[in-house]
Amino acid sequence: MGNPKAFLTIPRKEAGYRPVEERKYDFGEVEQTLNPEDRRIQASRCMDCGVPFCHWACPLGNKQPEWQDLVYKGKWKEAYDSLESTNDFPEFTGRICPALCEKSCVLNLSDQPVTIRENEAAIAERAFNEGFVVPKSPKKRSGKTVAVIGSGPAGLAAANQLNRMGHTVTVFEKDSYCGGLLRYGIPNFKLNKTVIDRRLAVMAAEGVEFRTNCAVGVDVPAKDILKKYDAVCLTIGSETPRDLKVDGRDLEGVYFAMEFLKQQNQIIMGDHIADAERINAKGKNVLVIGGGDTGSDCVGTSIRQGALSVTQIEIMPKPPVGANPDTPWPMFPMTLKTSSSHKEGCERRWNLDTKQFIGENGKVKEVEIEEVAWTKDENGRMLLAHSGNKEIIKADLVLLAMGFVHPIHEGIVADLKLEKDQRGNVKTDALHATSSAKVFAAGDVNTGASLVVRAIDAGRKTAKAVNDFLKA
Repeated sequence: MGNPKAFLTIPRKEAGYRPVEERKYDFGEVEQTLNPEDRRIQASRCMDCGVPFCHWACPLGNKQPEWQDLVYKGKWKEAYDSLESTNDFPEFTGRICPALCEKSCVLNLSDQPVTIRENEAAIAERAFNEGFVVPKSPKKRSGKTVAVIGSGPAGLAAANQLNRMGHTVTVFEKDSYCGGLLRYGIPNFKLNKTVIDRRLAVMAAEGVEFRTNCAVGVDVPAKDILKKYDAVCLTIGSETPRDLKVDGRDLEGVYFAMEFLKQQNQIIMGDHIADAERINAKGKNVLVIGGGDTGSDCVGTSIRQGALSVTQIEIMPKPPVGANPDTPWPMFPMTLKTSSSHKEGCERRWNLDTKQFIGENGKVKEVEIEEVAWTKDENGRMLLAHSGNKEIIKADLVLLAMGFVHPIHEGIVADLKLEKDQRGNVKTDALHATSSAKVFAAGDVNTGASLVVRAIDAGRKTAKAVNDFLKA
């Protein structure tokens, strides 16, 4: 704790976003950065608490007080070494993590938490820019081979750890580029894809093999993978979207959010999308159904494509603004979140249920919605009641952003006859093993859709379990 009074004398300072009238016309990252001296000063605000709740709240167990102090002292390489010891990809989490650590920072009791997430991103960028990030190939190979199926954050973390443990790792990815939802689900204005590419280049230099356009269970039989590799780590995510089965669902103009977001990212990467297949918000009234982060990403993408208007609706009640007594500190607060995309121009509404899509000549033109009310029973369970108050909203493009229900069962899950839990996720035991011999699973595929930081943690833990299995 280099400056014991900094938290008393120095206010929180965020880097902020690029001006709305500038950023909404391009897909460049919206978040700005502080200069190194301001960043060092912000790091000095860490109190090095006796009980570091930031460390407690982080799924990865990042040692925030340790690397904050190192940044304050100008020891950037040591700060990166500390950060990398618990987090394989701080350049990802420093950009897109909801910062569970900051919400649990003691200074958040006065709404002035340390800028932990921004400091993390700054350390990662400094490390890449100054050459601290170099390939670290294992000195000795174990002779064991591992197939990692899926290249999202869980898969990449598992592959990175297993490779550094000395095993020979091959990552199989069904799409043209690696990264999973990091690549195809998160817009460039939140995570530029060159950030993924430079990390993949480091991993490749360390010995990880990447095989793209290869869906195991479709292009390659799962049994062949089992025969060839000593262990398999399944990290295919949770890609089955929650659907809305109401009248008019089959109208042209109603799409899943991931269809829309993935296509835009493909266009930016230079992939050819035929005009007839393009999902374009330009000049349209866009309705986003679902109030989470994916819905917010649809809002920002629609605005950049030139939407005439954007409305986002949510069936749940509007979260409290500010403190929420149901989720007190140091818990993650369930409060109203306003993203950079929302600030670019979007009407947001809550307590609305979608009743039907109304079309004309096979294309959606309107959506009927109904107000709902929520109450709780004696056990605290939420109960939904429809009010009968209905309304028609104009919509030429409807994006369903209501989350995901479970992994895709067709393909490797079906081929290996993997046991599933009640929600349809791949079932695993305490050692991350599935019902199929030498097959392990990590991330959303067995937990359900969650955060990138939790996926990285799952990948790391599963890699340890695979390593123990191979050693035994």
